[in-house]
Amino acid sequence: MSQSTPLNITLIGAGTIGLSFAALHLDHAFKPGSNPLHLTIYDTRPDIESYVTQTLPTYIPFSFKKLPGHGPTSYSVHINHDDSPHTITFNGDLKSAVSSASIIQEQGPESTSFKIAVWPEIESYCPSDTLLWSSTSGIPASTQCVDMRDPSRLVVVHPYNPPHIMPLLEIVPSPATDPRVIDRTLDFWKNKDRTPIVLKKETKGFVANRLAFALLREAIHLVKEGVASVKDIDDLMTSSMGPRWAVAGIFKSYHAGGGAAGLEGFFKNIGGTVQACWDDGGKVNVEEGWEDDVFRQTRQFYGEVDLTERDTLTRRVLEAVRRD
Repeated sequence: MSQSTPLNITLIGAGTIGLSFAALHLDHAFKPGSNPLHLTIYDTRPDIESYVTQTLPTYIPFSFKKLPGHGPTSYSVHINHDDSPHTITFNGDLKSAVSSASIIQEQGPESTSFKIAVWPEIESYCPSDTLLWSSTSGIPASTQCVDMRDPSRLVVVHPYNPPHIMPLLEIVPSPATDPRVIDRTLDFWKNKDRTPIVLKKETKGFVANRLAFALLREAIHLVKEGVASVKDIDDLMTSSMGPRWAVAGIFKSYHAGGGAAGLEGFFKNIGGTVQACWDDGGKVNVEEGWEDDVFRQTRQFYGEVDLTERDTLTRRVLEAVRRD
């Protein structure tokens, strides 16, 4: 694609993830050497236009100028009020929203029936070479594509929230996904300075969520057993594992902890303690009676979380550990 060729991206759904992806795409469009971006948002909520134009600038300081014309409402998008070739369009008609898209990202309801139904419709309207991505948190592509004419086109692109800041994208193909779709998807995100990781096979919840939820389950177990409070556990995380894991992941961290003998030495030294913790840990289930206390403590300590502060601090951490 030459630098003068517009990049047409359609987002299906403008909830938290969809809006964050919109911020990501627009932010990168303003970087030197980027193609003009035509971003289309398809969403059925009646106030989608005012919602996005008011909320999106809280992610990144965009300004909008309404463009004249008929049909779907379009705006040019600006930073520092400079001239801009980039546009955002709000379209409530699925057919026209996807008909010229080169990339379609779906962030609709986390509903199997919705996703199974929407992809054949999208497939029938969009160009044959359009990349089709689902941002689902746990519904695999092999489930979503069952009624598609060509299931090889679909791949899950699961972000870590918020995607306009977090580099990770889990690329999760189904057994039917065309390898060329995976390659094109990887190329796109690598060129956007993201960290796309291809999973070798589908698994419930993918990988990032499984790791995070395992830690969440153990944290809830410790609160439930009266070992530590919600705030104590959070402070423990941000004073130990948080900084460490920002520099080195789980395996690298414990490999370093084993000294010259590496991960093998680590397990030789304290493998018994590890096993004892595994045997003792995390035996909690949803709706098992722990919720009231954990939810109360969380509200007591944090109230409503300041997302701007969270995002600012996260950007600083990522910048500090960035490897060029």
